[in-house]
Amino acid sequence: MPRSAPLELHRVLLFILFFILLYLSFSVLKYFMIPVVWAMIITYMTWPIYQWILRQCGSTRHNLAAMLMLCLITFMIGMPLVFAIMVLQDEGRHLYLQLQQQLFSGNFTLPELITELPLVGQNLQQMVNEVNNHPQVFTQNISAWIQSHLSYGRFVLSEISRNLIKLSLVLFSLFFFYRDGRSILEQVRTALEKVIGPRVHHYLNTISETTRAVVYGFGLTAVAQALLAGLSYFVADVPNPMLLTLITFLLALIPFGTPISYCAVALWLFSQGNIMAAVGVLAWGVCIVSTSDNVIRPMVISGATQIPFLIIMFGVLGGIASFGLVGLFMGPVILAILLAIWREWIHSVGNKTQAAPND
Repeated sequence: MPRSAPLELHRVLLFILFFILLYLSFSVLKYFMIPVVWAMIITYMTWPIYQWILRQCGSTRHNLAAMLMLCLITFMIGMPLVFAIMVLQDEGRHLYLQLQQQLFSGNFTLPELITELPLVGQNLQQMVNEVNNHPQVFTQNISAWIQSHLSYGRFVLSEISRNLIKLSLVLFSLFFFYRDGRSILEQVRTALEKVIGPRVHHYLNTISETTRAVVYGFGLTAVAQALLAGLSYFVADVPNPMLLTLITFLLALIPFGTPISYCAVALWLFSQGNIMAAVGVLAWGVCIVSTSDNVIRPMVISGATQIPFLIIMFGVLGGIASFGLVGLFMGPVILAILLAIWREWIHSVGNKTQAAPND
């Protein structure tokens, strides 16, 4: 007893020291968590491409392969980003000029569908009439409002600067994840095996399949739906189709987001009197854009990793609220991993229960 007491006290002190170090490490690294998570997601999605580049460079030239992969990722991220900024700038200016021209012409109208709404229809029509009669007063009010909210502009600039810094940290982390990714993964496997046991390898495989299903399922579906919806915008000759396609892509990442985009476009076409174009965009959206989800997801998500829609919806919305934009992927992945471990645990318990009577 006298010898065991100091040993137990020593273990308790070690645990306390360990948790203190964990807390301090989290305090230091919490500002880099989001960039690191983005780097992990990108590394995971592009790992097969890196493996191919590594084979071409030679299996021992990890630094060169990681640098080439980083250049490729920078090009893949930078080119669409620059293109999106150019499109937003061009089409945003075009949209502003259109609104300004229509506003000062005094012919700004609302569709009958809106003016006939009870309670709000007449008030909206009265506001439109005031704008048509005194457009200068309206623009002065808008300018005054903008002047009083210039702090939001500074906030937006600070957010843009902060996100550019985060993007730099993502690219910096990517190099080391590509170069040392296999070693990091082996260390994680060894550490988890000491805590959980041999079953950790099966858990990690299940987590890998689930993560791939969520990431590829969300990403490919959003891209496909945005492209299909954008095709209908071009055919219907909708103003600013590229801008609307980008908005559709962002909405497609959120459950029930895609119908909002093409229904809004169809409603605008209907208000402008383009009945056939509105019906075409709506029919294409319902029959092709929305149903493409049922074609693409089964191609990436196997039957073993089917995830209930309710979990996906809660994961997306809760992830955005908790982690920001990266929560689009983190939220569903976290809940999907928890679901996969739950299913595996239930399956293992069920097998033990069935095997018990035979013992």
